[in-house]
Amino acid sequence: MSGKISAKDVASLRAQTGAGMMDCKKALTEAGGDLAKALDALRTKGIASAEKRSGRSASEGIVANYMHFNGQVGVMIEVNCETDFVARTDDFAALAKDIAIHIASANPIALNEEDVDAELVSRERAIYEQQVAEQGKPEQVREKIVDGKIKKFFSERVLLQQAFVKDDKKTIGELVTEAATKLGENIQVKRFVRYEVGVED
Repeated sequence: MSGKISAKDVASLRAQTGAGMMDCKKALTEAGGDLAKALDALRTKGIASAEKRSGRSASEGIVANYMHFNGQVGVMIEVNCETDFVARTDDFAALAKDIAIHIASANPIALNEEDVDAELVSRERAIYEQQVAEQGKPEQVREKIVDGKIKKFFSERVLLQQAFVKDDKKTIGELVTEAATKLGENIQVKRFVRYEVGVED
């Protein structure tokens, strides 16, 4: 199967595994659109079993904070889990701290794609469309190029898709999934706020 991965297939794979949207898209792309192969790939990686907990309530957790050494950048983040027992573990605290440090460094604009302002995405798309037009790219490939640029924009600016500053081989979303697998609970980054001296929201 070639071409774009349909939203329907992504939704179907999410329903079967409970895995995140980006994990499902990636698995389907690598599997050439084959749902069965994508499902097996997610199970092999342990993502399906970990993310399947996403339906369970994550009403416990902690609020962690990080202040950069120069005192000019500070972050507060809420990370949720299912039980107070896990919330009090060193591993859970370390996860929250690592994500807070990442936010201070990488300055994400939103937690996930859905939280990015639609007007901002539209402006970015318009800029990319003008760029490829001025570059004289063939009409039939322009949309694909623009889609690729939008995907890169999200990967650079959306927290759960950003490459982890301490290990760029994994995203923050994958870091959370690994923690969920290790700790055996549904773990979610609920919200965050980043303050920087002299920078308005």
